[in-house]
Amino acid sequence: MIIGRRPFLAGTGALAIAGAGTRYSAADPVSVLRAAPGTARLAPAEYPKTPIWGYGGATPGPILRVRQGERLTRLFVNALPQPSTVHWHGIRIDNAMDGVPDLTQAPVPPGGEFLYDFVAPDAGTYWYHPHNRTWEQMARGLYGALIVEEPHPPEVDRDEVLLIDDWRLTDDASIDESFGAMMDWSHAGRLGNWLTVNGEGDFRLAVGQLERLRLRLVNTANARVFSLAMEGLDGWIVALDGQPLASPEPIGRMTLAPAQRMDLIVDVTAGPGAEASLTFLDRDERFPIASFEVADEVRGLRLPTPDPLPENPVPVPGSLADAHRVSLRMEGGAMGGMRGAMMGGRMMDMRQLVEAGRVWSFNGRADMPDEPLVSAAAGETVRIEMVNDTAWPHAMHLHGHHFRKIASDGRLGPLRDTTLVAQNETVEIAFAADNPGDWLLHCHMLEHSAAGMMTWIRVAG
Repeated sequence: MIIGRRPFLAGTGALAIAGAGTRYSAADPVSVLRAAPGTARLAPAEYPKTPIWGYGGATPGPILRVRQGERLTRLFVNALPQPSTVHWHGIRIDNAMDGVPDLTQAPVPPGGEFLYDFVAPDAGTYWYHPHNRTWEQMARGLYGALIVEEPHPPEVDRDEVLLIDDWRLTDDASIDESFGAMMDWSHAGRLGNWLTVNGEGDFRLAVGQLERLRLRLVNTANARVFSLAMEGLDGWIVALDGQPLASPEPIGRMTLAPAQRMDLIVDVTAGPGAEASLTFLDRDERFPIASFEVADEVRGLRLPTPDPLPENPVPVPGSLADAHRVSLRMEGGAMGGMRGAMMGGRMMDMRQLVEAGRVWSFNGRADMPDEPLVSAAAGETVRIEMVNDTAWPHAMHLHGHHFRKIASDGRLGPLRDTTLVAQNETVEIAFAADNPGDWLLHCHMLEHSAAGMMTWIRVAG
């Protein structure tokens, strides 16, 4: 069970350091993004600070903001004791800048540097995180938000980024070192015991009645799927995974899988002196994870329904009937029926796979295949049928592209870069393969990815 705003118990804590915003333009000198150990006030004041890893030595890292079409340049400096990279999640950038070790670049060793330099083509909410030993480095606090602003942003009073995470802490407020535990890898993944927003276990924001907010929600957890609701706030979902919806949708119960984002435009409907909240729904309990303390009235009447955000220049899939079709079957994990899989060029039984730390497979392979799942011509429409033959959900993330889910009636859903595939569910996606290079496709339950759920696609130049 998740611990809410309660006294710090064994294995619980609260993060108290937030990243500062950084605004810059292409004319600025190259800035440094340094991954380094640091400390954070994860637990209440009566407990010690917690050793963490963070960009700039803090967690979350700095909020990077650029305007659509601007160039982002960051010299990544690795001051960690492990090799690392930076993946710019959801951004359709040059393949060489994607940050995937041994697929798009060599891992940056301790003390090494790598220059990331790319143009941000799409406005929206994105984020950045490591892609080497991601299951450990992210759980230690290594991530931050990347915001690409529209040329003409919507009319709001404030634009707030909310990075939602859970932490697994011990009773001395240190991060639990149980990385690589087979129980996590073969079940739901590493789930924490303390929820934070922007690094705070008791996140609070002073607001005014009928103030209009843009809230950018980002799920930065290793494996937890968040079910969320609003109290004292009312409004619309305007974008998913950075991509605008065709029209704003009223907010109800919201599901945010690992790595997914959701942009909301909300009005504070609670009255002065009251408290509105973003709440986490866990079984039959509700835990406020972000509180909005309402002061005086900002305006007398609510603003009208917002217009849709402007579309991004994401290519539209062509004819589904003529698309390049492939299937991806997910197998393995606890309570699964997988008896074995290929690894290292030979068939292994489950005992051998467990000894090798691999308990999941894609199309019968428990390691990264030598050949891509699909080789697509430039501009070709690709359909991938993802069949989940496991007892667990998987948040499937495609690098370098945004896709649309194909409904049972053939209609295409909104653009996304990460989709949740429930246990025993089949999901089919379609996208225009227009971004040349070798691109990763994997489960963003990070322990699942490390334990076998990883493949790749190739798009011709």
